[in-house]
Amino acid sequence: MTANATARAPGYRPGRTLPLRVEARRQLRRRRTLVITAVLALLPFVLALAFAIGGDPNGRGNGRITLMDSATASGANFAATALFVSAGFLLVVPVALFCGDTVASEASWSSLRYLLAAPVPRARLLLSKLTVGLLFSAAAMVLLPLVALGVGTAAYGWGPLQLPTGGALPAGEAVGRLAVVVGYVFVSQLVTAALAFWLSTVTDAPLGAVGGAVGLTIVGNVLDQVTALGSWRKVLPAHWQYSWADALQPTMEWAGMIQGAAVSVAYALVLGALAFRGFARKDVVS
Repeated sequence: MTANATARAPGYRPGRTLPLRVEARRQLRRRRTLVITAVLALLPFVLALAFAIGGDPNGRGNGRITLMDSATASGANFAATALFVSAGFLLVVPVALFCGDTVASEASWSSLRYLLAAPVPRARLLLSKLTVGLLFSAAAMVLLPLVALGVGTAAYGWGPLQLPTGGALPAGEAVGRLAVVVGYVFVSQLVTAALAFWLSTVTDAPLGAVGGAVGLTIVGNVLDQVTALGSWRKVLPAHWQYSWADALQPTMEWAGMIQGAAVSVAYALVLGALAFRGFARKDVVS
């Protein structure tokens, strides 16, 4: 049957193939989704237990308050600390997993060809899988601070957010600032998401796509530490990954987050375009 004949088949609607709810249900039932959810939900409890065993942070005597030093000051501080210790690496893993273990896993199971024979248009298949992968990544980033806020409030009380630069924010305003932080962390991870997704379209090994994205993200972090690169580091997404700290100031600064978001989105668009362009020409039969 030709493509034109398929397009004219009664009842066939390309835009209705592989609905998001179907793909989301399939991904939600997978074991790796449950494992990642459990790890992120348990991390705040592990941190609280560590503080309970080791005692309150004792670095405040140096005259400068850091997020770690003030972790037990309030629930908001505990949530901010949980984000600080996890944003650099831990949150990279679920993003790479949800976006890199999509197309490649279908190829490794030999089910990709059957999806396309359904027929599901290739662009529609990629769009559905990428959308669900990003939604699951966003959910993972919301889950961690949300659980941390609940655990921290239960353990340390509901109070103002002690800022690293000095001063404090009322608890209500602190929640809004933490929402900005979570939003920026998600945008900054779009590079990893797009990289993992592109690798997922060029390999049949899910572990290769996920590991490649995590590995290259680590390489970017290492390169950002090479001060000899000078201003070239500003083109690295890793250079801006902690710009969200500007949201934890008495007056929120947007310049760093805007630059970081622009770099991240630019990389993500290029990598996403490569994924769609390459997959449109890929032989999924051999």
